[in-house]
Amino acid sequence: MLIHFKKYQGTGNDFVMVDNLDGRYNSLGIEEVQRICNRRFGVGADGLIKLNSKSGFDFEMDYFNSDGSKSFCGNGARCSVAFAATLGVDVSETSFLAIDGPHKAFEVGGIVALEMSNVSDVERIGNDYKINTGSPHYIRFSQSLANEDIVTYGREIRYSNRFQKEGINVNLVEIENINQLKVLTYERGVEDETLSCGTGVTACVLAYSIEKELFGRQEVSVTVKGGELKVSFDRNSQHDFINIRLIGPGEFVFSGTFDV
Repeated sequence: MLIHFKKYQGTGNDFVMVDNLDGRYNSLGIEEVQRICNRRFGVGADGLIKLNSKSGFDFEMDYFNSDGSKSFCGNGARCSVAFAATLGVDVSETSFLAIDGPHKAFEVGGIVALEMSNVSDVERIGNDYKINTGSPHYIRFSQSLANEDIVTYGREIRYSNRFQKEGINVNLVEIENINQLKVLTYERGVEDETLSCGTGVTACVLAYSIEKELFGRQEVSVTVKGGELKVSFDRNSQHDFINIRLIGPGEFVFSGTFDV
């Protein structure tokens, strides 16, 4: 099967994007996804996204991690919106379906504001947090990320007895200033550090608001290895977060074909 694709990246989180609006790639399975995402023998990417047709929505975002597993991906969603614009979708305001439910997004000048699902699933684990922002995340605050090994620590948590079966993404967070964070993320499904993780950044910001007891409308800037993101939200009670938006770029890298 010859795959026509476009490569996108969102703050260094990179994706192979496939136009499946007409169903031509419905048979694309886990083995093909793994081959395409392989950085030695394929195109190379953190994940693959098929844009499918879906009644009642502009499109469906069908996301695969590089190992073929499925989850929601915030950076991938923003890149999906940028890709959808090239397929004729009006992305000044668009609605789409993902594995965690419906989303809306808005694109202005290359910056995509993605409406995330409301969050109330927060668990304290000692001084750390477990928060589901469409994908599950473990969050620990650090005094200095320069002294941290996110891959070693991430694997320790991800393959611990509690999380080994289902897997979990692992984040380390440094507070740089008021409403300014720095984040490192180890992603399940990729099983390595990624340059950025949208759902992880979102989870870290929500954990930060709990740490600092921030309520009402908030906006927090986050530095990741691949660039800068912003997260805005309303916090009405202890673990009740609504109107969450993940804001950042979704940028075209190159296009091509790949025979699987």
